[in-house]
Amino acid sequence: MVVDGLEHEIEKPQKKQRNYYSGKQGYHTLKSQVLADQKTGMIICTAHGKGRIHDFNLWKNSQIGIDKSIECLADKGYQGIQKHHENSRIPYKKKQKQKLSLEEKKFNRQLSRERIVIEHIHRSLKIFRVLSSRYRNRRRRFGLRFNLIAGIYNYELNLGYHQVAE
Repeated sequence: MVVDGLEHEIEKPQKKQRNYYSGKQGYHTLKSQVLADQKTGMIICTAHGKGRIHDFNLWKNSQIGIDKSIECLADKGYQGIQKHHENSRIPYKKKQKQKLSLEEKKFNRQLSRERIVIEHIHRSLKIFRVLSSRYRNRRRRFGLRFNLIAGIYNYELNLGYHQVAE
């Protein structure tokens, strides 16, 4: 399994703007998390939250139940996932005023080669203009629309329109 989150720009809310403001992106966002199978590229599960929420907090709040035998690959935004799912791998972060060793760099490079599948899935989902440009519709229905687009992606994957990198 591979997990990653992505942010989608929205119009500035009238009320409670702080909940949706993403300091990382510099604008108001909604966040979505995608859990996909590494080998087939199928989207298994999605979760959604306000733009201010951290990737790992979105993971905890979504309460995704994954079998402990399944390996989960994540990025640096999921620091601490080992406490909730022991069979997971995240890249090494460099410590303050220290460099990564060659083994750690090699591990990070290999992990990013395995995680590239989720980045290709993000690209395929953002082909739909609803997800690539500013989302102007009701925020309550964003999860429904995202799940519909994920279903279309899985359907096209079954028909053989998408190629999954191995």
